[in-house]
Amino acid sequence: MLYKSNKITCRRLVCKYNTVIMPKSVLEQYFYLMSVSVLFHKDNGVGYITLNRPDKYNSFNREMSMCLQEYLDDCEKDDEIRCIYITGAGKGFCAGQDLAEASDPSNVDFEKIVREHYNPVIRRFRNIEKPIIAAVNGVAAGAGANIALACDIVLATASASFIQAFSKIGLIPDSAGTFFLPRLIGMQRAAALMMTGDKVMAGEAAAMGMIYKYYPDESFEAESKKMAQYLAQMPTRGIGLTKRLLNHSYNNTLEEQLEMEKDIQVQAGQTGDFKEGVLSFLEKRKPVFKGK
Repeated sequence: MLYKSNKITCRRLVCKYNTVIMPKSVLEQYFYLMSVSVLFHKDNGVGYITLNRPDKYNSFNREMSMCLQEYLDDCEKDDEIRCIYITGAGKGFCAGQDLAEASDPSNVDFEKIVREHYNPVIRRFRNIEKPIIAAVNGVAAGAGANIALACDIVLATASASFIQAFSKIGLIPDSAGTFFLPRLIGMQRAAALMMTGDKVMAGEAAAMGMIYKYYPDESFEAESKKMAQYLAQMPTRGIGLTKRLLNHSYNNTLEEQLEMEKDIQVQAGQTGDFKEGVLSFLEKRKPVFKGK
């Protein structure tokens, strides 16, 4: 069920964990949008997902994780969506786990939180064969930082920061932080950041290879969405196959990776986008890729 504006199409029922029906008046819609934990719309081939608990710096609770997983599944199945863009509402990207939920003895425990809230999100990020951008618009702490780093491309505002905050409350980095961070910046830096919980600003994060780029705060939204729109017009199938290869490169030997590249290049060469790319080159025109 949908409601429409002149710019975007949004869901009327965000997910099964958000049971509020979209009201008709503008004021009621405003309060509705403030009440749901994840917002979604699609535009020009991009699925835009916004973590929407700004008063809690978008910290995760069960509802938000379940809704995020549903939206990721929707984006994977929807052929019109060729890039996924994830950001946070308000001043932060994601502050990690909502500790009020985690510390409540009557609520879900750590085993269930990690198994059902975080691990499925990370698996979806890596298994969805479409480009996923983390648009980090502020603080990314704890699981929030590692969720961002599990995405294909991380863009950030100049004022954004990344904090491995787990050690400060006696926990270990989860959400694949111990997998991705040392591979991005090396074991020494990863160990130091995880043990000290030091804050890393976006400029330093880009310099050490933790993230791809950062932009001035005032131009960040336009620049990050520009990249998402660009990727949405690229050969989606080829990008997805590239992502598959990158995932396997973590464990493959050189010989295994070369063999896999050979096999997957055959698949890429059979796509409509490859044919369009060659034809447009020969005809000296801009290619029009369909993502197939």
